[in-house]
Amino acid sequence: MVDVRKEGYAAACAILRRDTLQDNPRVEAIVRAIIADVKQRGDEALLELSRKFDYADMTTLEVSQEEIDSAEAELSDDLKAAINLSAQNIRAFHERQRKTSWLEVEADKIVGQVVRPLARVGVYVPGGTAAYPSSVLMTVIPAKVAGVPEVILCTPVREGGKVPAMVLYAARIAGVSKIVTVGGAQAVAAFAFGTPTVPQVDKVVGPGNVYVNVAKKMLYGQVDIDMLAGPSEVCVVADGGANPKFAAMDLLTQAEHDTECAAYLITPSAEFAQATLTEIDKQLQILPRADILKEALEKNGGVIVTESLEQAYDLANICAPEHIALMVREPFAALGHIRNAGAILMGDYSPQTLGDYIAGPSHTLPTSGTARFSSPLHVDTFLKKQSFIYYTEKALGGVANALTTFARAEGFDAHAEAVVARQEAQK
Repeated sequence: MVDVRKEGYAAACAILRRDTLQDNPRVEAIVRAIIADVKQRGDEALLELSRKFDYADMTTLEVSQEEIDSAEAELSDDLKAAINLSAQNIRAFHERQRKTSWLEVEADKIVGQVVRPLARVGVYVPGGTAAYPSSVLMTVIPAKVAGVPEVILCTPVREGGKVPAMVLYAARIAGVSKIVTVGGAQAVAAFAFGTPTVPQVDKVVGPGNVYVNVAKKMLYGQVDIDMLAGPSEVCVVADGGANPKFAAMDLLTQAEHDTECAAYLITPSAEFAQATLTEIDKQLQILPRADILKEALEKNGGVIVTESLEQAYDLANICAPEHIALMVREPFAALGHIRNAGAILMGDYSPQTLGDYIAGPSHTLPTSGTARFSSPLHVDTFLKKQSFIYYTEKALGGVANALTTFARAEGFDAHAEAVVARQEAQK
C-alpha cells in the first residue's frame, strides 16, 4: 500500500506504470518463424502447429456445419438464454453506433463521404484453460451490425480436439461464416496471408495472449488490426462509504483471468483500503483460481491512498485502465473526471461481470495504458470511409488561384499545372 500523504505522488504513479508484454525479443523470434512457416506452407503448417500446441490427433482445420448445428443440444436452457440475452444487448447497443454516408451540395460542387463495411474480417477467440463465447459475441456482432458480409472465426480446440459447444452456439447466433480450429500466432498469420482453408481477411480483431499480440503487431500493414489487447486490467476508485467486499470482488474479477493481469485500488480512505485487503484475503481462501489470483496481485496489484477523491481521479487517468469501477457516492459526477478508461462501471451495482457479459458494450478494450488514445472495439472498427469530390468548371475556376498558389509554395509544379491545364481548356 502506498499512502500519497506519506510517500508522495511520484511513488503512487510508479505503481501504475506497466510494460507491454509485446516487447519481448524471445517471443518475437518465435512468432517471426511461425509467420514465415504459415506464409510458405499454408494449411500444412497450420495442421502441424495445431497438433503441436493444441491437439496431437488433429486431422482437420474446419468445424463442420453438423458440429455447429448440434452444439445447441449440448447446452442447458439457462446458458442458451444467457447467451441470447447477451447477444440481444450487444446488438442493440451497437446499432446506435451505425454511421451513414453523407454529402453536401452547394452551387456547382458536391463533397461527401461514403461509409463502407470491410469485406471480410477475421475474429480470434482464445482457448486455453477457458472457453469464451462472450468474446465471440463481443467481436462478431459489432462487425455484423457494421455490415461486414463475411466473418471468419479462428479458435483453438480444447479437450478431445473439439471447440466447446457454447462457443459454436455463440458463433452461429452471432453470424460467423466459417469456424477454423487454429490458435495462436499461426491464426493471425493465416488471416493475414490466406490459406486454402483460412480466407485472407481485411482486418483481425479479438483478444489473445502475447504470441497473438506480437503476431498482430508484426503483421499490421499486411492486414489491419483492432488493437494490441493485453492482459486484463481493473482500477477501482472508491470513497470511504463504498462496500469493501464489492471492491474486493471487482478487483479479483479481472485478476482471475491470468497471472499477468493488473488490479489497482485508489481511495482517499486508508480504512477502506485496509478493509478491502482483508476481504481479498478472505476470498483467496475459497476461490478456485486462487493461485492465479495471488500471483497476479503480487506481480501487478497496487493499493494507493490519496489525499482526496480528486487526486484519486487524476491517478486513475494516469493508470488509463482497461476497466474502471467508480464506487463513489455520486458516480455520474465522477464520470466527468475520467478521461482515460476503456469501460467505466458506475456505482455499487454495476460489477465488472456486467460489462464482461451482458450490458452491451464490447468487452474488447484497450489495455496497457492505451486507453489514453484508444477506444473499445465498436462499429467503426469495421468500417472504412471514402471521401468524394465533384466540382464543375465554374467551381474550379473560383479556387484556381488558391490552388496554384498553394501547390507552387510547396514546390509541386505538376499539381499547379493540373489546374492551369483545365483553365486553358476553358478558353
